[in-house]
Amino acid sequence: MTNWRWAICGLLFVSITINYLDRQVLSLTWEEFIKPTYHWNDTVYGIITATFSLAYAISMLFAGRFIDWIGTRKGFLWAIGVWSLGACLHAVCGIFTEIWLGYESLADLTKATGTAALAVSTVSMWCFLVARCVLALGESGNFPAAIKVTAEYFPKKDRAFATSIFNAGASIGALGAPLTIPPLAKAFGWEWAFIIIGIMGFAWMGFWVFMYDKPEKFQKKGKFVNNAELDYIEQDKLTEPVPVVVEEKKMPFLKCFTFKQTWAFALGKFMTDGVWWFYLFWTPSYLKNQFDIKMTEGLGMALIFVLYGIVTVLSIYGGKLPTIFINRSGSNPYAARMKAMLIFAFFPLFVLMAQPLAYYFEPMMGRNVAWIPVILISLAGAAHQSWSANLFSTIGDMFPKVAIASITGIGGMAGGFGSYFLQKNAGKLFDYAEVSNMQFMGFEGKPAGYFIIFCICAVAYLIGWTIMKSLVPKYKPITDY
Repeated sequence: MTNWRWAICGLLFVSITINYLDRQVLSLTWEEFIKPTYHWNDTVYGIITATFSLAYAISMLFAGRFIDWIGTRKGFLWAIGVWSLGACLHAVCGIFTEIWLGYESLADLTKATGTAALAVSTVSMWCFLVARCVLALGESGNFPAAIKVTAEYFPKKDRAFATSIFNAGASIGALGAPLTIPPLAKAFGWEWAFIIIGIMGFAWMGFWVFMYDKPEKFQKKGKFVNNAELDYIEQDKLTEPVPVVVEEKKMPFLKCFTFKQTWAFALGKFMTDGVWWFYLFWTPSYLKNQFDIKMTEGLGMALIFVLYGIVTVLSIYGGKLPTIFINRSGSNPYAARMKAMLIFAFFPLFVLMAQPLAYYFEPMMGRNVAWIPVILISLAGAAHQSWSANLFSTIGDMFPKVAIASITGIGGMAGGFGSYFLQKNAGKLFDYAEVSNMQFMGFEGKPAGYFIIFCICAVAYLIGWTIMKSLVPKYKPITDY
């Protein structure tokens, strides 16, 4: 049996890695490079990250349908081409701000004060918002296409494991980001960090054109996929026979919203996606504000690297867990997945101890106390990635292949809205907490704001799992539409 499905999975892994590298450039450069130049505060950064989430959410609604309509081969090319362009556009935001306001250099922008500084902050913010929206538009097609490809190349029992492998690219992207982006920004300027990472997406497109086609087409051509692998991929047809006419029939888009399975997936995403994006966007800023650790110094790079290293290793096993349950008990994929997701939903509770333990041990450990919250956040992050891999796989369990990208898009939209509310309010909360010296549970100022957000992140998964289980208590695939 050939194993081309794993080569395709590896290609998806690389696309997710590039995807998350592109997302991380801003979070790793804004505090040290962009913030002092353009006079940003947490509210501005929160607006930018929230707008990215909102644009991503709206785009996801249409991206899934676009992928189902145009197909994964062309759809993926459009997606990564647009988001790579969006990544490169960030590099010209500073130039546009200079031209628009009549400044001659970045140094002049930095020296601005009063209303001039406010103008620099406002214009630069709008420039970055445009670039982030283009990035979001392209990135919205990534997961719908990847989940659809997984359903095309893997039987149901292997989809969560395959998804966890390519989804680990998110962690690898976040893992490689602190080792590459701050040094690039320091050596060549933050603009080149965006450009170099953006070019990687254009290079990936060449591999995709050569390596991807539907497995049955490769099998007919006698290329990459043989009969044995195709039989393995299509083994579900033997245990769950579905008439071909049902599989080929298009599902009306509005019809997707009539199924409880759609709402279960969407609400699961709404409750939890924002948590992961908060860790992704705000952890570097948290380390700088809370412990005065910069991303260009060795300790800052090591903290982020270890965080996502733990996430990567643990999350891959999380994708394998449902397969273990299926092999041992013979339960259906959905039941096994929900059981695994309940286990993962308890791990984010560890972040409740991030702030208390850091403050307790800080007199003894100094800045090295940051390792405590980082390790706790990494456990929560690993649980999220495991949760996410299984959550995505529930779509393939329940829906026919013709609707998978559309349902993924609907769920991604819900996740984007959830992230929008969390990112925007987090930025406002941190600025308010700092200015008003707010107190909460023994913490005051910005640390109190962080503790509030950590509390929300900790319980989001248990709430999400409860909602999903209430809507779809048992395995019920969609066959009549």
